Amino acid sequence: MKRWFFQRKVKPNYDVSLEEPVLSVSICTGEATAGFLSRETGAFRDVMLIRGDRDLASFRSSYGIVGDIRRVY
Repeated sequence: MKRWFFQRKVKPNYDVSLEEPVLSVSICTGEATAGFLSRETGAFRDVMLIRGDRDLASFRSSYGIVGDIRRVY
């Protein structure tokens, strides 16, 4: 029997040359979603909901992001 609940979840990496980390923020509600914006197509790939500074720090540490993250509305 395979025990899938003991397997470690591996987060996918992102290619710096192809994608840029951004925060997609709603103008109406202020809800923020962290993800990656494709430099070629402009498509947004969401990764996680950001509810506060703790979630943002978790996103940064998971993907090794240093510096400011641009906000997209």
